[in-house]
Formats: sequence, C-alpha cells, structure tokens
Amino acid sequence: MVAGREVQVPDYAALFAAVPAACVVLDRDLVIVAVNEAYSEVTGRSAAELTGCGFFEAFPPEPGDPASGGAEAQRRSLDTVLATGRSNMLLHRFALPRAGREGEFEPRWWNVVNRPLIGADGQVDLIIHRVEDVTQFVRAERERTTPERDEVQAPRAELFTRAQELQRANARLQESTTLTHDVALTLQQAMLATPDLAAHPEIAVRYRPALRGMNACGDWYDVVDLPDGRLGLTVGDVVGHGVVAASVMGMLRSALSAAIRVADGPSGALETLGLYARAQDGATATTTVACQVFPVSRLLMYSNAGHPPPGLMGADGTHRLLDLATDPPLGVRLEHVPRPQATVGYRRGDILVMYTDGLIERRHEDIDVGLDRLVAATRDLRHLPPEQLADGLLRAMADPSGDQDDVSLIVTRL
Repeated sequence: MVAGREVQVPDYAALFAAVPAACVVLDRDLVIVAVNEAYSEVTGRSAAELTGCGFFEAFPPEPGDPASGGAEAQRRSLDTVLATGRSNMLLHRFALPRAGREGEFEPRWWNVVNRPLIGADGQVDLIIHRVEDVTQFVRAERERTTPERDEVQAPRAELFTRAQELQRANARLQESTTLTHDVALTLQQAMLATPDLAAHPEIAVRYRPALRGMNACGDWYDVVDLPDGRLGLTVGDVVGHGVVAASVMGMLRSALSAAIRVADGPSGALETLGLYARAQDGATATTTVACQVFPVSRLLMYSNAGHPPPGLMGADGTHRLLDLATDPPLGVRLEHVPRPQATVGYRRGDILVMYTDGLIERRHEDIDVGLDRLVAATRDLRHLPPEQLADGLLRAMADPSGDQDDVSLIVTRL
C-alpha cells in the first residue's frame, strides 16, 4: 500500500530493455513504482530501497544550500507533465544523499526527461523519469582556472559544451514535435466529429491516441442516421501515423459517410470507397467495416474490407463474431470485384462492438488471443451502460507492456 492505495506494478522489463538509460517509473502521486538497474547504479540506491517511496521523499532537497533549486525545478517539471500530458526535459542541479552518511549530500548535474504514459481515461497514468549524469562535464567547466588547466580540461569542457548544444537542440526538436503533435491531434479530432451521435445515447464512441510517434493516426469511427430509422456504423484504419495518415483518414471517412447514405447496403458503400481509395495517395490497404442496423426487423447487415470482425454479445452472454463477409483491404485488388455482404439477426439488449486492431493486438501474440480477450471482457461488462462499457473495454484490453497503438471503438446497445 502506498499513500492509502494499492500500487499495481506491471512488468517493466520490456520497457527497460528498450530504454537502457537510467530511469524510474512514477505513478500519478509521484510514487516510485519501478526502478531499473542503470538508475540504481547512477544514484547508488537499490530498487528495493526506492520502490514504494514518494519521489521527493527518496530524494529530498539538500538542506542549507540555496543553490539546490533542482528539486523544485523537478517538481514543476513533473507537475507540468501531469497537467498537460506532454513530455518535457531540463538540465539542472540535484543533490543525492550520500550513502551511509546521514545529512550529507553530493551535488549532481542531470539531464532529465519526464515522459507521460496516458491511461484509458485520457489522463496521465505513469511517468517515465529518465536521467543522464553530466556532472563530470559541469565540474570540468568550473575547474578551468589557468591556461595549463585549460589544455588539460579542454576535451572535457568541449564535451560539456556539446552536451549543452545537444540539450538546446533537443529542446527545439521537442518544441517542434509538440507543435506537429498538436496539429495532428487537432486535425484528427475535428475530422472525427459525429453530429448524428448526439441522438443516440445507446452508442458510445472512443478514440485513444497511440503512445508512439505523433499520437495521431489513421483510425476512425462514424455514426450515420439513415432513412426509415436505419443506422450506419463504420470503423476504419489507414496505414501509417501522423498528419498524413490523419488527412487520408478524413478523406476516406467523409467518402464512406456519403457512400453509406446512398449505396445499396454496406457492400455497395465499400465498393465505392475502394474505387475512391485507388485515386488517393496513402489510402490503399486501408481496412474498414461498415454495418447497417435495421431496428424494426432487428437485423444487422455488414461488409468487411480486411478489418478485425465486429463482435455481437447477447444479453445472456452468448457471443458471435461477424466474420461472414470479409474481403481484402481497400484498393489492393487489380480488378474491381463486388464486395460480400452478410445479414444476422439480433435481440433487443444485445451489444455490438466495433473496433480497430489496436484494441486486440499485442506484440508476439496471436490475434486470436486478443479476440478471445475481447470476448471475455465484453461478457464481463455487458450489463454496464454503453459509456461505462466502452471505458471498461479500454482498461481491460490495455497492453501491460506499455506498447499501445491507436484505437477507435464503437459500443452499441441494440
């Protein structure tokens, strides 16, 4: 128990293998939940000693030294990450308690990066706090007092200068990346606007950005009101990430939204979209599934272009995958071929779950395992309202290794 609550510690081995620099993982309360070996080496503190401690309890400010403002700078940095959900970096002085010598501190200069991991609720769940010790370079610069010492210290001073230049370059890159990231996410959020959704409390939609790259990708969802009380539901996934993928996604989503309104069923809408995709750079190999709901006859009509199959969960816990009308992704055939279409009945209260592959896929795991996990999670949560059910599925399907692709999700109580 930490701070009155239980800390669940996932397996961070894969994460630390990928990031061999010295780092710890902090939770939302800035409690240390994991420490890698490199961090123990640079701080002289073992993982057992640090895990479960508040970060500023483990590393208190150096008493009696007005120059030790590094702790406060670090607190501001971490608070900013929690408030904004964005990474930041700083170069600052920080004092470490000397091992076995109570009350004594050793000053260090660290290059620090604080990077957030966003949870299913859209808030910062964890912070990766990474440090690089540049103390020797700082000391070398400060010890330059004579020409003779300049000759001796020049290589080390040059390294320090390069470290500072790298720090400034990284800061500029971070600033540019943040701007591009904001543009991509703003673009994507604008293109995911779904006006018809307001009239459907029985439907919940979610978009969870990826943790990697620009965080904005090519996933979409859409809800379309059709004549005679029918309803059109689509999800799709454009290959790639960033602004380009988000732009292609917007074009395809808009085209499919128009096509499903006028085409003869979902298969006709996907045929039209496939022809359109061939004329757009970056649109081929997009996967999507389109579904029409007929509430009077209680039928679902669907067509699938290379996408993971939607799931239909009965109120009694019975489940089936809508996989009887699956075809290759958009634009990959050399010649036009009509798309397949299937129809299935449903009962009032059944749950339709449509999603993109980021929800079920995990590295080094067969996709069927992910599908089974989704079925089990939907069965466990089927009695919840759609909004709670959607949030519950994101939590249940989150990858504990920290890897995360973007996810679009539609949960419909039929």
